[in-house]
Amino acid sequence: MATGLDRPIDDVREPELEPQPESRLDRAVFGIAAVLALAVVTWGLVDQASLGSRAAQAQSWVIEYTGWLYVLSTTGFVVFAIWVAASRYGKIPLGRDGERPEFRTTSWIAMMFSAGMGIGLMFWGVAEPLTFYLSPPPGTVEAGTDGAAQVAMAQTLFHWTLHPWAVYAVVGLAIGYGTFRLGRPQLISSAFTKLLGRKQTRGPLGKAIDIMAIFATLFGSAASLGLGALQIGAGIEHNGWVDSVGETLVVVIIVVLTILFILSAVSGVARGIQWLSNINMVLALVLAAFVFIAGPTLTMLNLIPTSIADYVAMLPEMAGRTNANGAALADWLGAWTIFYWAWWVSWTPFVGMFIARISRGRTIRQFVTGVLLVPSMVSLVWFAIFGGAGIHDAEAITGADGVVDSNYALFDLLQQYPLASVMTVLVMVLVGIFFVSGADAASLVMGTLTQRGSIHPSTWNVIFWGALTGAVAAIMLLIADPGDPVALQGLQALTIVASLPFLLVMVLLCVSLYRDLREDPIILREDLAQTLVEEAVIVGVDRHGEDFSLVVEESTTGWPEEDIPTKSDRDD
Repeated sequence: MATGLDRPIDDVREPELEPQPESRLDRAVFGIAAVLALAVVTWGLVDQASLGSRAAQAQSWVIEYTGWLYVLSTTGFVVFAIWVAASRYGKIPLGRDGERPEFRTTSWIAMMFSAGMGIGLMFWGVAEPLTFYLSPPPGTVEAGTDGAAQVAMAQTLFHWTLHPWAVYAVVGLAIGYGTFRLGRPQLISSAFTKLLGRKQTRGPLGKAIDIMAIFATLFGSAASLGLGALQIGAGIEHNGWVDSVGETLVVVIIVVLTILFILSAVSGVARGIQWLSNINMVLALVLAAFVFIAGPTLTMLNLIPTSIADYVAMLPEMAGRTNANGAALADWLGAWTIFYWAWWVSWTPFVGMFIARISRGRTIRQFVTGVLLVPSMVSLVWFAIFGGAGIHDAEAITGADGVVDSNYALFDLLQQYPLASVMTVLVMVLVGIFFVSGADAASLVMGTLTQRGSIHPSTWNVIFWGALTGAVAAIMLLIADPGDPVALQGLQALTIVASLPFLLVMVLLCVSLYRDLREDPIILREDLAQTLVEEAVIVGVDRHGEDFSLVVEESTTGWPEEDIPTKSDRDD
């Protein structure tokens, strides 16, 4: 039957699922990734100084010579994600036609938020706005002024709202669409099928992409989890339960939490991770409500609209800062903005695949709206409450020297309010659950990557990667004093270096996703409908004037070949 398109009618029906590889262990991906990870850990144990030095040198090179690329790309991802959602591609589901979402919206948001940056918000909620208030970006405003407070909130929102979540959204869309709409394996490499072909994505090149994803996920998540363990240790010391945070205490914290997140990961997304994420969301609301009521409530309320306006007004300037603005600003960017962009990119294999895993059945528009706007609004409220309280009590938190200690900033703030000991315990529980919910999601993703894209990797595989994540986090703190985590900084630098190739991967992901969406059956049906109706109206007017009707019936002869519009005709 003629369709008015230059392709068979079957192409405009629901897409057929691609043949799946066996969901058995990929020995090459698993073996190489495990050996590389263990080699770096061994290097850190044998020669900590060498590892830290080489990683720092590589990090400096990436920031100095490719910082501009991070600045352009992250803003580009924001534009791309919003454009895809607002365009006609937004109606395409991440699943089969008519498929309903797998998780309730509240659980979906809670899991996405916990995996994306839960520990980070606990760690930096007070510390980052307070730091920028006392030490604004070079060349902006005078420290400690009302203008510094505005700059501090706008800069913090710049680091924690649209830009990082757009980075996650790009990978999540590409993986979710390919996996649940087209039936591809849930692998980073599978998203390149349109660019590389199925043979290449399942060959050595595809395996290399997946190995890089595992490597970045393992060390990126372990470094953040190490920060979480340090904050729990700081809370224990702050409550007076120990005199100081030592190596033994930190290792015990990591071992206990590792056992917990392995148990959660083995139970699966629908049980362990969803359950923990829902609990965390409730506890976080309790903590935020307490600080909101006990703290400077009016200041926080005023900060919400003011911060939005300041963020929008300062966005072009913040998004355009590069090393060309002077040496002082270049150093600041390397320590903050570019570091953040590299850090978010290093997390994309983990968070992007995880939010894709939990977003089955949602449309692209729902996905992007949820991933970009909901966490951004939560971050706005969170930083308005904790950042506003921190700025209001800056002198009490920092003391006479005016130095912000990020490990203790939240606890020092709570010390200004009643029930300080109780709230400190609540913070430690929250950080612990964020540790567990984030790490078990990471171990599931690494299991998926080493098991040919299976969304239900084997139990032993998940346990292996979960245990290795805990071991890496412990070793990162063991090879240096927890109070001066040089090795932790070195391994953080490794994740920044690893993020550079992933930045290029993400740019290509956007191209590949666009090519996939252009040929989605929903879009082809829309094109077909427009073409057929236009042609029928033209014929009807030519033959009958305005007095005609359109009827759908089977054609026995088809359209004359010369009357069938081609794809190039439609594009014109």
